[in-house]
Amino acid sequence: MQKGSDLLVKALENEGVDRIFGVPGEENLDFLESLRNSKIELVLTRHEQAAAFMAATHGRLTGRPGVCLATLGPGALNFSTGAAYAHLGAWPMILITGQKAVMSAKQARFQIVDIVASMKPLTKMTRQIVSPASIPAMVRDAFRVAMEERPGPVHLELPEDIAGEEVEDVPVIPIHALERPIAAPAALDRAEAAILAAKRPLVMIGAAGSRPWLTEALSAFVARTRLPFFNTQMGKGAVTGGSNLYMGTAALSEGDYVHEAVARADLIIAIGHDTIEKPPFLMKSSGGPKVIHISFQSATVEQVYHPDIEVLGDIGASVEALAERLEGRLPADEGMTELRQKILARLNDRADEDRFPITPQRIVHDVRQAVPDDGIVCLDNGMYKIWFARNYRTHVANTLLLDNALATMGAGLPSAMMAAMLYPQRRVLAVCGDGGFMMNSQELETAVRLGLNLVVVILNDSAYGMIRWKQAVDGFEDFGMRFGNPDFVKYAEAYGAKGSRVSAVEELVPMIEAAFAGGGVHVLDVPIDYSENTRVLVDELRNRTPDVGCA
Repeated sequence: MQKGSDLLVKALENEGVDRIFGVPGEENLDFLESLRNSKIELVLTRHEQAAAFMAATHGRLTGRPGVCLATLGPGALNFSTGAAYAHLGAWPMILITGQKAVMSAKQARFQIVDIVASMKPLTKMTRQIVSPASIPAMVRDAFRVAMEERPGPVHLELPEDIAGEEVEDVPVIPIHALERPIAAPAALDRAEAAILAAKRPLVMIGAAGSRPWLTEALSAFVARTRLPFFNTQMGKGAVTGGSNLYMGTAALSEGDYVHEAVARADLIIAIGHDTIEKPPFLMKSSGGPKVIHISFQSATVEQVYHPDIEVLGDIGASVEALAERLEGRLPADEGMTELRQKILARLNDRADEDRFPITPQRIVHDVRQAVPDDGIVCLDNGMYKIWFARNYRTHVANTLLLDNALATMGAGLPSAMMAAMLYPQRRVLAVCGDGGFMMNSQELETAVRLGLNLVVVILNDSAYGMIRWKQAVDGFEDFGMRFGNPDFVKYAEAYGAKGSRVSAVEELVPMIEAAFAGGGVHVLDVPIDYSENTRVLVDELRNRTPDVGCA
C-alpha cells in the first residue's frame, strides 16, 4: 500500500523530473513527505510567481516541462501570471496545487477558491485529481499535452485527502516519443514554386522556430538556401552562428530599419510565426509581399497576418525538405546584401558613446562585449527590451531570452536563475529595469541559497520607463510613473549577494567581468539615460529616408 502522493511522485520521476520549484502549504504536506523520500529536489522559492517563471523557463530551454508547486487559494492564485507567461509563450510546464479535502469539509469554505476554473483560460488543460488510482494516467497525459504542439502549461490539483489516501500500487505508464505530423507534399510543392518564382524572397523566423531541437534544421536551411532572413523578438537566435544573411530583428511592428527589407521583399517565408507576439510586420490586404506560413499548426488569421500558402507539420522536417528542393537553385540577392549593411550600420550607431548615465545602445554593446557567445542574457520587460532585440547579436541559439507575448515584468531574475541552474558552466546575466526587478527581488535570497553564479544588471531610472516614454510620445503629461529605489548595493548585500554601482560609462564592462570572475550572485546598479528612446525610436525613424530600391 502507498499514498496517493507517493504515486504522484513516482509518476513525476517516471517523466524525468529532477526539480520542483515552489512554496508548499498545509495541503501539500503528504506530497512534501513523499518528495522528501524521492530523488527529486525541492527548490524552495520566496514567491509562487517566481517558481512558475522558473518552471516555464525550464520548459523553454529544454523542451521538457518544468514543474512548480503551490498550496490552495492564495498560493495557487499566485501562479496565474506564470501560467499565462507559459501559455502565451508556448513553453511546457506542469503546475501542481493543493486543495482542501473533497470528501469532507472540516474547515468549511476557508481559503477555497475554484482554482481549476480559474486556470482554464490560462492553461492547455486543468484537472482535479479525484482518485489516487488515476494519478499515473493523469500525469502521463499532462506531460503529453504540455509538450505537444503548441506547448504550454497544464494544471493538476491534488486535494489533501486524495494525497493521503492509501491505495494498492498502480504502475506508471511508459513514455513514448511524440511524433509530429509531416507536411503534405502538395503544400511543399506550392511553397517551392512560390519561392522559385519570387524575385526577392525573405525568411522570417518566429517564436515557434525557437524550439530547442530546431536549431540545427533552421541553421542548415539558411546555409543551404542562402536566403536572407530576419526574426521576431522571440525568434531571435534560432539560427546559430554569424551570417551575412541576417537582416536584423523586428523589435517594432513597422517603420524600423529592418522593415526596409520587408518592404523590398515580394515574398516572406514566415517560419514558426505565432501571432501571440506583437506583430513583427503588418500585412496589407493588397500590394504587399505574399506570405508562406511554415509551422506546426495553421496560422491564426489576423487583420495584420493572413498568409497565402501554409505548410503545416514538423518545422524541422518541412525546412529540410524545402532545402533539398531549393539548394543551388536560388540566385544571390545582392540588393538585400547591400541593404543589410546599411541596416546593421544604423543599429550600431552610437554604440560606443561615452555619456553618463549610460545610453541603451552602449549598455547593449557592453553586455555583448562581456558575455561570451554561449552566455545567456535574460531580459525582464521594459524599454531596454526593444534595444536588446534590435541591437544585440546572438551567435548561439537561446542565448537571449525575452518575452514578447505576455511581456510581463518580474520574470527576468527567475528566468536567469533557471538558466544558471541548467547551465552552471556558462555565464548567465539578467537585465532588469528597477521596476521589474523589485517585483521579484526577494528571489535574490533563493539564488544565494542555491549557490548560483549569476550577474544581475539593474537599469536604474527610478520610473516605469517604458510607460513613461509612451506617455510622453502620446502627448500626455509626465504623471504617475516615478518612484524611489532602495540602495541596490546594500539591498544585495542584505541577502548575502554582492553589489556594485557603476559611476562612469567605462566601468560597466570591467565590473561585469569582475562579477563573473568573483562568482556567486552579484548585483550591478547601472544608471540609464532613456532620452535616446525619443531621439531614435520616434524622431529618427519618423524622419529617415527608406532605402528599398536596391536592385
